[in-house]
Amino acid sequence: MKNIVKMSDLTNEEVFSLIKRGLELKNGKQVSPREDLYVSNLFFENSTRTKHSFEVAEHKHRLNVINFDASTSSVNKGETLYDTCKTLEMIGCNILVIRHSQDAYYNELTNLNIPIISGGDGSGEHPSQCLLDLMTMYEQFGTFENLNIIIAGDIKNSRVARSNYNMLTRLGAKVRFVCPDIFKDETLGEVVDFDEVIGEVDVCMLLRVQHERHDSKMGLSKEEYHKNFGLTQERYDKLKEKAIVMHPAPVNRDVEIADSLVESEKSRIFEQMRNGMFMRQAILEYIIEKNKL
Repeated sequence: MKNIVKMSDLTNEEVFSLIKRGLELKNGKQVSPREDLYVSNLFFENSTRTKHSFEVAEHKHRLNVINFDASTSSVNKGETLYDTCKTLEMIGCNILVIRHSQDAYYNELTNLNIPIISGGDGSGEHPSQCLLDLMTMYEQFGTFENLNIIIAGDIKNSRVARSNYNMLTRLGAKVRFVCPDIFKDETLGEVVDFDEVIGEVDVCMLLRVQHERHDSKMGLSKEEYHKNFGLTQERYDKLKEKAIVMHPAPVNRDVEIADSLVESEKSRIFEQMRNGMFMRQAILEYIIEKNKL
């Protein structure tokens, strides 16, 4: 069974194949419709971009999308995640897209006989977001070798930071982090001073402060956080001419990035969202082909 639940599920060759296929789809290449297949999106955490871009991608493949709403499901009667997924398998679903607050939730689903695509697990990984981020960078630079990348924000709780760090490092990029001490993750790379490196970076990726995952307040006001760790106009002005600004969203304007910079010339934030639908089309196609569905 071929799943995509973490970036280590994919070889470098498969990653490049998905990037190139996503770009082909963006440039007008068509997909083969699969009206005989059923997919369900099981989102146990709130989502706008990931959930709905998967839905659009599924409809473009002409897949049959089975509605699932966690708030009205038997989860509220004590049903386990495994039993929910097994039920959907038994009634005819061919693919499940799952986001869950539990780290590595997929370890409990090894007895399923249908493939899983992860829409994010707890503070673990977010493979489809990582792949669309890679697509956006590759579209800009045509390579990952020797790219200088800064990821700034809530590193400790970010599945995006973890997936991107692991994959970009594999592909030859240099990835460093900017964050207050409370957001550090000792298992990842070097933490640096934003102002000392801003003029060197090719990609400045910003992350949302995830208040819902903190046991206590971060100890900084929004204004203090923005001044010390956010992309201010002053820092933006020091970026290289061809540098790009990224953010997986949702964006806390005037916290991790100045409001006026969200749609600035160097920003690729909304283009990432656009690329997300094409990448998720490519992911669905890959899963269908690899599992001979």
